Amino acid sequence: MLMQGGPNICGATIGVLCLDSRFPKPPGHIKNPSGLSFPVLYETVKGATVAELVNRPSPDFIAPFTEAARRLEADGVRAITGSCGFLALFQHELAAAVTVPVFASSLIQVPLAQAMLPPGRRVGVLTADARNLTERHFAAVGAGGLPVAVGGMESSTEFREVILEARRDDMDITKVRTEIVAAAVRLVSDHEDIGALVLECTDMPPFAAEIQERLRLPVFDLTTLATMVHDAVCRQPYHGINPRPVQSRGSFASDA
Repeated sequence: MLMQGGPNICGATIGVLCLDSRFPKPPGHIKNPSGLSFPVLYETVKGATVAELVNRPSPDFIAPFTEAARRLEADGVRAITGSCGFLALFQHELAAAVTVPVFASSLIQVPLAQAMLPPGRRVGVLTADARNLTERHFAAVGAGGLPVAVGGMESSTEFREVILEARRDDMDITKVRTEIVAAAVRLVSDHEDIGALVLECTDMPPFAAEIQERLRLPVFDLTTLATMVHDAVCRQPYHGINPRPVQSRGSFASDA
């Protein structure tokens, strides 16, 4: 069997465009492959920080990220995502730069989650910084105009100092877990019509199970989205017991 050559590394389905950060990424984070159920490749855009993307998004981001996306495509990935939900702002530019599917942000799931809910219920979005998550971000991923309720981590302490402000690289995971879960509970308490939650920030999925246990709601994040896309671009045969075939009349031996 003749197989196509080209990529230096084979078998990775999802490519990840990574911001430049050094704080810990527990299992469940898209930048921790040990907790993922699919093979990944990473491209770090040097100098692209969380603070810059969240607070000062600029068209200057487009060129280095599209170049990194093209490198991932050349290495053979079948779909590309990013390590920060605020990359939603550049969804169209990134998708246009390559020929494989691009899902720059977990916010792409907002219309999907909304479509699943009954009338009178809406999607809640927990974000790293609600002050900077704008209608432009939602519109760029097809979620513009939806009645989302947004809550953020900008008033937290550990999350804000380490992730948003990059004051240090070491992080107290227990404090961050407590802050994220509390913010999710507060968001749903403030908006009782929330029927599903989308976690914008890629630092939140490690705590999604605890959030769901507290709120009893569907919780979407980048890891759930990346898993779905992986399954879509790398379909596998199903294995199991097939129904019995129809037997034609007279196919059984006579008792006579």
